[in-house]
Amino acid sequence: MTTLISCSSESLEVNEELQLEEFDTETITVVNPENKEVSNEVWTETSNWLGKMQLSNGLLESTENGDFVSLYDNALSAIAFTALKKYDKAEAIFDYFDGQIENELLKGNGGFYATRNKQGDHHDRIWMGDNAWLLIALNNYHQATGSNKYNRLSSELELWLRSLQDEDGGLFGGQNEDGTSIHKVTEGIVTAFNAVKGYDDFHKNILLYLKNERWDSNEQLLVAWPENPAYKYALDLHTLGFNTLENFPVTVLYQAERYKNTQTSTLTGEEIIGYCFDEDLDVIWLEGTAQMAVAFQNAGLESEANVLLEELEKTFIKSTTLVNAKGIPYTSNFGTTYGSEDLWDHADITSTISSSVWYLFAKLEFSPLALGKNKSIPSQDKFWNQ
Repeated sequence: MTTLISCSSESLEVNEELQLEEFDTETITVVNPENKEVSNEVWTETSNWLGKMQLSNGLLESTENGDFVSLYDNALSAIAFTALKKYDKAEAIFDYFDGQIENELLKGNGGFYATRNKQGDHHDRIWMGDNAWLLIALNNYHQATGSNKYNRLSSELELWLRSLQDEDGGLFGGQNEDGTSIHKVTEGIVTAFNAVKGYDDFHKNILLYLKNERWDSNEQLLVAWPENPAYKYALDLHTLGFNTLENFPVTVLYQAERYKNTQTSTLTGEEIIGYCFDEDLDVIWLEGTAQMAVAFQNAGLESEANVLLEELEKTFIKSTTLVNAKGIPYTSNFGTTYGSEDLWDHADITSTISSSVWYLFAKLEFSPLALGKNKSIPSQDKFWNQ
């Protein structure tokens, strides 16, 4: 996900009741399919940083000392709070969006806006994939708590996602500021496949679209940008495909070596080994590297995951405004995002929600996509096994 972040020097408006206390340091039982017990190492300065980033309206800014709020980052945060059994923090996020159903989700062509400022004043672009992540967060919360508190929010999100399906089975990517439809984005389509429960014609037609339009049968890889050979492949489709689609070949994780490179951390001067967004090999995308760690864990490749976690831990940034708190920047160094456009200013020197949360998922050995993965897909529909 690539977005310009505008930083400011304003102090955070933390919710004193929810955020000022530190997390407990007792052993917890993580909410994941294996119900593993995880030691108190997960209650690190990173989880403290995440908790203290929450504002009084329930939202979290994407970076410390910024005035930029991302739907995707808030969905990730809600999943992390759920996995950490901090349900009140997850509910604060859901309550905000539950209160915007009429104003955003059901207004016009539908969907929640991708970005807004910390007061909630939104921008004008709607990304389908970000809305799918919010539904994934709700699914995880409902499963963990047994609550049906946000059933309407979940149902309306699902209906909206289904409404975006085209005749070829693909989903339009949302809506631009001028009201035109965003083109079909492989990443968002696979995310929506996971977010919508079960397996019916919606899912079947998505798989037909992916097989016909976004699958390289020679490389056995999902394709991000079929019209542009230089950016045909993208790291996130390796992890998203493996973590979402049943019996997806583990070889896809080893094929991600094409993005692996070494860079020097802007902040520490230390060498970092990790993965780029694409084959430009000009940055280490720390969020994507953490996603690879989660995928390796899901494949039972713990040693590979642990190596990546050690690299990620070289990039921690200690907060100068929040006590006992540190996070991970978006990238290790400055360069380009997916494609040839430059990253936003401070992407390599400011702690970000996305990288920090995916690091926490890996430390928890928790996959946010596990709940939606088991869909009992008919063997004839699994084109990746044919």
